[in-house]
Amino acid sequence: MNKNKFQIIFMGTPSFAVKSLKVLHENNFNIACVITAPDKPAGRGKKIQISAVKKYALENNLRLLQPTNLKNDLFISELREINADLQIVVAFRMLPEIIWAMPKYGTINLHASLLPQYRGAAPINHAIINGEQETGITTFFIEKEIDTGNIIFQEKVEILPDETAGELHDKLMKLGGKLILKTVDTIINPGVKPIPQEKISTEEILKPAPKIFKPDCEINWKQDTQTIYNFIRGLCPYPAAWTKFTDNRGKLMTAKIYNTEMIFEKHSLKTTTVISDNKTYIKITASDGFLNIKELQLQGKKCMNVKDLLNGFDISCFEIVD
Repeated sequence: MNKNKFQIIFMGTPSFAVKSLKVLHENNFNIACVITAPDKPAGRGKKIQISAVKKYALENNLRLLQPTNLKNDLFISELREINADLQIVVAFRMLPEIIWAMPKYGTINLHASLLPQYRGAAPINHAIINGEQETGITTFFIEKEIDTGNIIFQEKVEILPDETAGELHDKLMKLGGKLILKTVDTIINPGVKPIPQEKISTEEILKPAPKIFKPDCEINWKQDTQTIYNFIRGLCPYPAAWTKFTDNRGKLMTAKIYNTEMIFEKHSLKTTTVISDNKTYIKITASDGFLNIKELQLQGKKCMNVKDLLNGFDISCFEIVD
């Protein structure tokens, strides 16, 4: 089929989805409509923010819909009127069956893991937190159960030892755009031979990737150095690992920690002990070593490197609260 006549509806919200939309648009695919989340207030000033996908759609004069309810009759009627051949979902919401089953060629999803591993909302974060050395990207057909549909293509990537979730996100975003292009080309030709996930051989227990909430991000300093290091980089830059502490007046506060260095060294100190020269370094003890803090954000302050923070801040009386 001629790709100019092959109508696509694209659904996505954050920057991760923009790369895939951009690749399709720049390769002259017929994007009949873009669907993204409604605008919402954000930040301290509660200023209305639009999604990254909406921004791209407006800049490129693409038809745009922002439904608040995916089961709304009017919205479903609009989709039927468009009569798309294929729907593509990248970092969007869970779709009701009446929507994903609508197009002739189905609805495909781009997922940032090697399915069936790491099904769920936060596969990039969980892969790093768990110390994985490899992950990847998957395109698959959407079915009733989340992230369980037949696989179209997969691409593997190495997770570097010091790579953060933000860095891996950007790497997979670029790879995802290329894989979406390859997937749609194959569907149009046609030449797609999807594989049921049950036939993907894996000797490992399947690991989930549920959505991460703020309480999940608190650091457990009783764990070993490597585990804490993976936890911090797996949540950097968002939603960010954090810890509680008391300042020199005994006030309870929090700090987000973004960048650390592992120091493997035996010690007899209590875990959570804060060690600093108040000039160049802050180290916190773990069960088998230290985490040398490089970047952090104290409650009510901006993110700073440790040297700049210590230039105007006395941390000698800080105590971590575990």
